[in-house]
Amino acid sequence: MIFSIRKWIGRAKFIMMFVFLTYLLYHVMTIISGWIEPLDKYRHPNGNAVKVFQHRGVVQEGDSMSETLRLFYWYGG
Repeated sequence: MIFSIRKWIGRAKFIMMFVFLTYLLYHVMTIISGWIEPLDKYRHPNGNAVKVFQHRGVVQEGDSMSETLRLFYWYGG
């Protein structure tokens, strides 16, 4: 069995370039993700906006399934 050193060097270059570009792409995506994400996504809304999620929901624990489903469709869930 004959091993070609040129082929192995070419493969090593390809693998190293692949790893480097993958690492670079990961960091670029991390930077873009941080740039797009809002600074404080849990802040209270301003103006006419209404915060939808409440810790004490409209549906109580004792409500029946039909009442829960009715509220779901009523609020457009």
